[in-house]
Amino acid sequence: MKIDLSSLNFNELKEFVSENGLPAYRSEQIFRWIARGVSSFDEMTDISKSLRETLSEKSYLTVLQTEKKLVSSDGTVKYLFTLADGEHIETVVMNYEHGNSVCISSQVGCRMNCAFCASSLKGLKRNLTAGEMLAQVATVNREYSVSSVVVMGIGEPMDNYDNILVFLDNISNPKGLAMSLRHVSVSTCGVVPKINELAKKKLQLTLSVSLHAPDNETRNKIMPVNRKWNIETLIEACRNYTEETKRRISFEYTLIKDVNDSVNHAETLANLLRGMLAHVNLIPVNYVMERGFYPSSPENIRRFFDTLKSRGINVTVRRTLGSDINAACGQLRHKTESGGKNI
Repeated sequence: MKIDLSSLNFNELKEFVSENGLPAYRSEQIFRWIARGVSSFDEMTDISKSLRETLSEKSYLTVLQTEKKLVSSDGTVKYLFTLADGEHIETVVMNYEHGNSVCISSQVGCRMNCAFCASSLKGLKRNLTAGEMLAQVATVNREYSVSSVVVMGIGEPMDNYDNILVFLDNISNPKGLAMSLRHVSVSTCGVVPKINELAKKKLQLTLSVSLHAPDNETRNKIMPVNRKWNIETLIEACRNYTEETKRRISFEYTLIKDVNDSVNHAETLANLLRGMLAHVNLIPVNYVMERGFYPSSPENIRRFFDTLKSRGINVTVRRTLGSDINAACGQLRHKTESGGKNI
């Protein structure tokens, strides 16, 4: 069976090279080409033709086919990629003052079924390989210089934990893209055991926790994961994470009209996070027809923001990007697989 070289970490690649009787320096060459996002061994121009043929016989590279590329009026770019098995994922490039940030998917679909999200409308199909995650960054990097990565697209990263760790290892390897993990954010909706495992590794990435409600009653209604690991359990794990890593957690809070956007919700959230090394990112919910939730009014968003600020919570409101190209997680994939119906 052929081996996916794109999903091997550098040490595993060295083993593959050694087992096939190749000199050790070939590992660095191959690894560097994979990080550049080449689509075939023929593009590895500093490797002989005979060796490229040998590699092709025994292994393969992860290649993403661009099904669609949409460019928003605000400069946001959304890719719909087709994978080798015909499944689809989305990748979004966002331009900020500090540079281009790429938001990648970690799964095909999602099984967490958050009530407001399009990603899980068709459930979970499968995990992405480490190579498929790296290929999203590498493919985008060939067109846009990527300065940061957020693993917040389709899927729950902590539900694909082992492959996420390989991806993080590869993207930060100085022989490849050499991206500092301080420029990488990984999200979770609250898979507590994996948060605890990640804390022990003391990686310098940013953990983003999709909270979206400050109490169990509200969170149970919109996030089924809360019935397994409730808010008290989640916040305890988050406090432990900050103590272990000395890294601030970013709490993502999607504001939904008449669901979680009252002043009382804001006050409860402030009490919940008091004293924690944390930042709250407020996000007006993206409308998804099948979900039926609407974003909070500008007045309610401002009131929520002011309430948190007045209680000493570090808070920002995320500006809406790519709304004209369905840039929210899962929207374009769902629209494409549903025959192009509007969502």
